[in-house]
Amino acid sequence: MIGFLSLLLIAACGLAARPALRRVLAFGVTRSAAAPAAGEVAFDLRHIPDPPVLEAAPVQVLDGAQAFRRLRELELGLDVRARDEQQEDPARERTVAAALAAIGDPATQRSYFPRRPNLLPELIRAINDERVSVRQLVAIVARDPALVGNLLRVANSSFYRLTPQPIETIERAIVVLGNDGLRSVLAQALMQPIFRTSGAGGARRFPELVWEHAVRSAHAAIPYAALVERANPFAAELLSLVSGLAEIVLFRAVLEHCPPVPGREGADPLAMVSILKSHAAAFAWHIGAEWRLSQELLAALEEQMASCEPATALGRSLRFGRRAGALAVLHASSIINAESVRASLPPSGLSPAHLDAMLKRLLLPHEDPRTAAQAAAG
Repeated sequence: MIGFLSLLLIAACGLAARPALRRVLAFGVTRSAAAPAAGEVAFDLRHIPDPPVLEAAPVQVLDGAQAFRRLRELELGLDVRARDEQQEDPARERTVAAALAAIGDPATQRSYFPRRPNLLPELIRAINDERVSVRQLVAIVARDPALVGNLLRVANSSFYRLTPQPIETIERAIVVLGNDGLRSVLAQALMQPIFRTSGAGGARRFPELVWEHAVRSAHAAIPYAALVERANPFAAELLSLVSGLAEIVLFRAVLEHCPPVPGREGADPLAMVSILKSHAAAFAWHIGAEWRLSQELLAALEEQMASCEPATALGRSLRFGRRAGALAVLHASSIINAESVRASLPPSGLSPAHLDAMLKRLLLPHEDPRTAAQAAAG
């Protein structure tokens, strides 16, 4: 019995000694592995250079005037700030006066206004109404053959069609496109007649950038109108599109009446800046009146002619949307970063969750409606 207990005691001592033995062996192996071979220099952590410190992109805070000024620089391909540093140019003043006189007559203005798509207000209202069924949308679209053609061409483009079978019905096309696709088709129908611009010189991108601004403005005006002002989001979207449309119409009209600048292609960009700043909002109002928009919508457009805060809910929604849209275009062109967009937005009253959702939508890549049309045609 005593012998058996002795054996147990010896075994216990052996087990207790194993951890210590492992530590000794491990230490020996580590030291052996770490020891440099003959002729080698020992590795010194102090010789490792510190990693480079990457500077964060600067956050720019732009007020409304700065945002629109930089947007105009981008659209017209020039530095607008040079205008304030130059002395008054009598020749430019005469050019501006002659262009405004030529397009100032209401009859002349109407000749530049595009025809209102008959189904535009009804279709945009239906797209924004979740209670409207696909069958009801089909009934609206079917009343305009040109719209049906655009709808089927876009739905059958490589961007939307995922199956080898062609899409041949309005209902299937609406399902495939979704609301955003329908808006793209509407944009094509609205903008296609006025996108063709000649004699623009260094401002060839003006129409597409202005339309991008209008679309992004709508993305901001819609939630602001619905959630903050409790106003009609359809109306806010329509006003954003009309405002962009007016700038392109005015741009084309001025190109036809502004003489080219000696030594450069196209009209004087600084003269264009002056005319757009003073008359674009008025052109938007005139287009709205020609299209027989409601008095509520016309009042919101009229408020954009003044620098003071708009008095109506739709006027404030449009003002907020256009400023947010300008920041989004600057971001899309890599002029400012996303943090600068957020920091430059005016106080909105949107909840943090709604603000984040709006910014996510606002900063999505923009698709030029002409691109979709070309892809569909191909």
